Amino acid sequence: MRKTQLILGLSAAMLVLTGCPPTYPKCESDDHCKDKGEVCVQGQCQECATDANCKEGFVCDANKCVPKPECTNDTGCGEGKKCKSGKCAVAEAKPECSADDDCPSGQGCTRGKCVTATVTAPACTFEPVRFDFNEYNLAGTAQSTLGQYADCIKKGSLRFTLEGHADERGTDEFNMVLSQKRAASVRKYLVDLGVSGGALDTVGYGENKPAQNGSNEEAWSANRRVEFKKR
Repeated sequence: MRKTQLILGLSAAMLVLTGCPPTYPKCESDDHCKDKGEVCVQGQCQECATDANCKEGFVCDANKCVPKPECTNDTGCGEGKKCKSGKCAVAEAKPECSADDDCPSGQGCTRGKCVTATVTAPACTFEPVRFDFNEYNLAGTAQSTLGQYADCIKKGSLRFTLEGHADERGTDEFNMVLSQKRAASVRKYLVDLGVSGGALDTVGYGENKPAQNGSNEEAWSANRRVEFKKR
């Protein structure tokens, strides 16, 4: 009886000395984690402590086995590539320019590249065509303007009535004929440039519809004209 009690006492003492194994995920050695296929890291069972604990093609990152990155820096990627989020990616091309001043003459900077500047044709405003005193022939500046107008008329399939006018000097009959000749002169020039004759009508108003009232050169010059009226 005494022998049995002695044995039980020794067993109890051994349990006190050795203690019970810690509860998962706590651990004191790798043996406490091996059932889970893990290792003991600072008192906790973790998937890995080093790369050696992971299968081939994986590395240990924050105690987790993750796929081995393709790269860790740009040096590991070939020419023309950069390391981004562990993968080699094609490096973005360096912008050719950041402002128009960075480009050669005649080019502008568009989205980081130097491109040939596009020349925008002037808008056709169809301002009145002016004439010299007692003249119905077109001056050089008027011909240049009508060249632009002809392109706009053809592209837009536009139709106009060309209204001729004269200043107050001269008889009513003379000014009426002069205003008609001015409208006809503009029409002929536009037709010669390829505008369809059916797109252009003419009418003369003489001195009856002045653009500016007055008996001075400023008013007379403003009134010697052909206006474009869309129809």
